[in-house]
Order: sequence, then structure tokens, then C-alpha cells
Amino acid sequence: INASLPSDSTSSPSVTPQVILIDVREPAELKSTGIIPSAVAVPLASQPDALFLTPDEFETRFGFPKPGVAELAAAAKRGERGPELVFYCKAGVRAKAAAQLAAQAGYDPERIGVYGGSWLDWMERGGKVEKWEGSGYE
Repeated sequence: INASLPSDSTSSPSVTPQVILIDVREPAELKSTGIIPSAVAVPLASQPDALFLTPDEFETRFGFPKPGVAELAAAAKRGERGPELVFYCKAGVRAKAAAQLAAQAGYDPERIGVYGGSWLDWMERGGKVEKWEGSGYE
């Protein structure tokens, strides 16, 4: 796993087309706290096979495209590296496990990151929050 965004960094992770934020907290947590804007929710404790699904299976289950697949294909056509997947949870423990799962699922370990301070750090820094609308996979 390449990148780690420690909680003592000078800034929270930037959300750009080259960074895909993946929130691995469970639906109940997301409903009570919200989610970082532009992040996608993939609750890996209750859906541990999520990153191993085919793109079609993933979209059927979660209602949105599998993170990184379209972006990687587009980057490859341009001769570029794809986006970095940055995982977060409440405090960072589940995010680290999710990063390991992503590597096992075939994502490029050099393009996998962990937001070390995760949700707690985001809130402490006054980061923006969106209400989580949820999907049918609860």
C-alpha cells in the first residue's frame, strides 16, 4: 500500500478526479454522521466481497460503478496512471483493512491510500459533510 494520509498532516485529503475517496463505514454510521462530499460508500464489514465483484455485479449490488474501473480504463487510454483509491472509516483501522483487500482484489498497491485520521480527523478539521442518501444494499 503506497500512500497514507496521517491525521497529523497539514491538510485533509483533497478530493480530485485523481483521488477516489471510499468510506468503508456501515450504513447505520453513515446515516447518523453523513459522508465526505464526493466519497462513495462501500461498507466492507458487511460486504467483504465488494472489491472482488465484477464491475457489473458491483453496480447491480451498490447502484453505482465500481470505484476506479472507468477511471483506470480512461487513464490507460491516455497512457497515464489511474486515480488513487483512498479509504477511510471512523478512525482508520477498517480503512487499513480495506486497503489490503483492494490490493488482494487486484488494484495497484501503488495507487491505494489510507486516510489515517479518517472521519474523526475530517470532523476535527471542520471538513464539509453531506447527508448520506444510502443505497439498496443495506
